[in-house]
Amino acid sequence: MTLNGISGAAVVRAADSMLYAMGGTEISVMFPSLTLPDDPSAQLGLVDPGVEEVPFSPVVVRILEAGSAGPRRRLEFLISGATVTEELSSRNVATAEALFANALGIIYQGDLLHIENVVTEYFADAAYLCRVLAVE
Repeated sequence: MTLNGISGAAVVRAADSMLYAMGGTEISVMFPSLTLPDDPSAQLGLVDPGVEEVPFSPVVVRILEAGSAGPRRRLEFLISGATVTEELSSRNVATAEALFANALGIIYQGDLLHIENVVTEYFADAAYLCRVLAVE
């Protein structure tokens, strides 16, 4: 779709370029494993299915102010919309919000962070950026 002469695909590419230019890094998102071993004990829930660590890049990390009564750290992750869209189809979910609702957390600099909020930014019907708020 084109809005005011700008296509959604162009905005997605521009957002990716900007994230790389701003020092885009890589994070890992932890998801429960989608496959269980072919074992009767797995069907009874006696086997831990494990987790999958999925890398996301480019990502820009913003440190937010943490209140004195709240979590130790609050971070906002600006994640490429193209990267998130690729993962949506592999996880069989329709939105970024649903994708991150299924996640166990984000690994950043060796710490596991809890996901609090996800907001997807759209332009011309194209998701170009996902803002994920996570706390420690």
